[in-house]
Amino acid sequence: MSPRPSTSTNGLVGQSSPIAAVRRLIEKASRNRLPVLLLGETGTGKEVVARAIHNANPRGQFVPVDCGSLVGTLMESELFGHTKGSFSGAVENKKGLMELADGGTAFLDEIGDLPLDMQVKLLRVIQEHEFRPVGALHWRKVDVRIIAATHRDLKAEVAAGRFRQDLYYRLNVIGIHLPPLRDRKEDIPLLLGHFIDLGRAEGLPEFCCGDDVMRAFMSYDWPGNVRELKHCIDRMAALRSEGALQLADLPSALRNHQASLVMHDLAEVLEDHSFGEFVMPPRSHVISIPDTEKHAIRNALVQTCGERSKAARLLRIGRTTLYRKMKQYGLE
Repeated sequence: MSPRPSTSTNGLVGQSSPIAAVRRLIEKASRNRLPVLLLGETGTGKEVVARAIHNANPRGQFVPVDCGSLVGTLMESELFGHTKGSFSGAVENKKGLMELADGGTAFLDEIGDLPLDMQVKLLRVIQEHEFRPVGALHWRKVDVRIIAATHRDLKAEVAAGRFRQDLYYRLNVIGIHLPPLRDRKEDIPLLLGHFIDLGRAEGLPEFCCGDDVMRAFMSYDWPGNVRELKHCIDRMAALRSEGALQLADLPSALRNHQASLVMHDLAEVLEDHSFGEFVMPPRSHVISIPDTEKHAIRNALVQTCGERSKAARLLRIGRTTLYRKMKQYGLE
């Protein structure tokens, strides 16, 4: 099979207007070495954008720093290094991540998790282009481009006293907001093909999606964003059975979402029409997806006098999905 045409630019996949706006900002940010602040929900691709900015005008190393994983007394040493004998266990000089990024880019992921005392030291790196390793007597100059990212609302963190206002303004010279996947669903088919190709390159089997599966992908809001979509595709490629991909191959979150949509659509139909004694079961605080789904299918079959094609249209699902559900619930 011939490879699909490339839909990726600077690592970003998609042709929607929100992604086009992000691409324009990447191009502008790559022209200089000013700090960049990437904002967006978890899984929207902030590191992809950071690498795209660096790679558009490559200089030095790209050094990712996970601020959420820096803990305890070793945090300062990880960021700025230490000298031999500066503390117990410091048996030799050690370079920190900032020094490794000298001449290149330091990507500070989840900057909102950085404690206030480390925020002060980072502010000096940005303002004075210098840092001091733990135990050192002298400051060291550094030429590093700072790209920071967070899923937090930093303005709210500043108001709460958990993030320094001066650091926020120093970082937010060029701000880029990454849209959640639910706001650019037209990119889902392109992302789907891209991740299938990546999986194939890693040895996973290729697959294609039918209309039911694609509708499920397009109707789901993807709270984990692009990262969740990729994990979903990798899972389906690894675990799928032979033959066409079915809704049953989807992760439980998507299956339950589809079942809820069926119930919602049928409830709207029943509210708009009179169907005699056949009504939806009363709502309760505990909802059994299989029970409500079975009840919906049985009602639809009764309303259509057993005509499965009409019942499928009433439920707004494919006929093959209806047949499989009928067999699953013993409604044949």
